Amino acid sequence: MDIGAEIAKELEIETVFTIPVFGGIPVTETVVVMWIIMAIMIIGGFLITRNFKIKDCSKRQLIVESAYTMLENFFKGIVGERGAAYVPYLIILMCFLIISDLFGVFGVKPPTKDVSFTGVLAVFSIVIVQMAGIKANRPSGWLKSFAKPTPVVLPINILELGIKPLSLCMRLFGNVLGAFVIMKLIECVVPVFAPPVLSLYFDLFDGCIQAYVFTFLTALYIQEAVE
Repeated sequence: MDIGAEIAKELEIETVFTIPVFGGIPVTETVVVMWIIMAIMIIGGFLITRNFKIKDCSKRQLIVESAYTMLENFFKGIVGERGAAYVPYLIILMCFLIISDLFGVFGVKPPTKDVSFTGVLAVFSIVIVQMAGIKANRPSGWLKSFAKPTPVVLPINILELGIKPLSLCMRLFGNVLGAFVIMKLIECVVPVFAPPVLSLYFDLFDGCIQAYVFTFLTALYIQEAVE
């Protein structure tokens, strides 16, 4: 088995169709899968939360509210009260990434295997982090934060504006791709029994871990920005 060829094939993102405007806008399989995930989250959120009541709550409502409260308290514990407004974004982000990684169980290439997706997601998260810093400390305080704890570190703090999204992007993309490479190596050694079990592990457990790490780091950056 040519591992290099398998990796190159896995990294190849196919164009599903082209929108005939501005010379043709290609729509890749990553975009299509993202649309499907967003539809699942919107429709699922509507179906799960419909008929919620203030009194005489159903078991379904109690389970959903308990799960949301647990996630809300967890992220509030990281970002603090000053960053509480960004908790819903963090919860949605983690749910999106988990569902995205779970698509691999059904033989669909998850968006997290597309470096352009993880890059845009990382840049978007860092933009929100900087917006949180500006809102919490005003533009003047946000600019002064680049010279803390001493003006000597000003160039390093400015470089972090590019380093942080690059770190988030490559960590998520690299771990997902690394899991694929490990699976291919295992298939070469044990081609029958181990791959299905380990594939389920990487798609379910490891995918959830990567979603947690990405969201956790974003929450930490928000906490640093607002404090």
